[in-house]
Amino acid sequence: MSRLWARVAGLFKSKSFIGADQTGNKYFSRMEEIDGLVKEKRWVVFRREEDPTSVPVEWICWLNGQRKRAPTPEEMAELEARRERVKLNVARLKKEEEERKAREGTGRKITSIGKVEGPDLSSFVRQFPPDSKGGKPEETSGEADQSRVKEHEPEVVTAEPPEPKTTEPSGSGSSFKPGTWQPPS
Repeated sequence: MSRLWARVAGLFKSKSFIGADQTGNKYFSRMEEIDGLVKEKRWVVFRREEDPTSVPVEWICWLNGQRKRAPTPEEMAELEARRERVKLNVARLKKEEEERKAREGTGRKITSIGKVEGPDLSSFVRQFPPDSKGGKPEETSGEADQSRVKEHEPEVVTAEPPEPKTTEPSGSGSSFKPGTWQPPS
C-alpha cells in the first residue's frame, strides 16, 4: 500500500525544469524513492509529436544517465557549430576527390566481360606429392572417378596385429577404427 501511495504522491511532487533543446523539447527531472533508494528520474516532454529522433545526442546521454549534468545552451551551440564545420569539410573533400578523378580522366579503361572463369588450380595441385595409393596428381577425370569408387567399396577385413594402446590418438586414416581409442583414465 505504501508503494502505491508513494507513486500517487510522486505524481504531485514538483518537477524540476532542466532545459530545452533547439526543437522545443523540454527536459525535466525529479528525485524519487524507489525500493528505499533515492534516484533521479529524467524525462522529456516533446514539443510536437513524440519523435525520439528529434532529441539531440547530448540530451539522450543525459536522459540515460551517461552524463551527470545536462548540456548547457553554450555547449549545444558549440557542438552545432562543430557539426557544421564537419559537414563543410566533408563537402569540400568530396569535391576535391571528384576533381582529382576528373583530372586523372579515364586513363584506365574498364572493360566489362561476360562470365568470369574460376582460378586455374593446376599449379596449386602440382605442389602436393602423389597420394599414398600411387596415383598421379595429373590423372584424367575418368581415372579419378574410378579411383574414388574403389575407395568407397567395402574391403575384406583381414586380421591385423593389435596396435599398442597409447594415451594419445595416433595413426593415419587407413588404420582408423571408430570406437577403438579411449581417453586416458
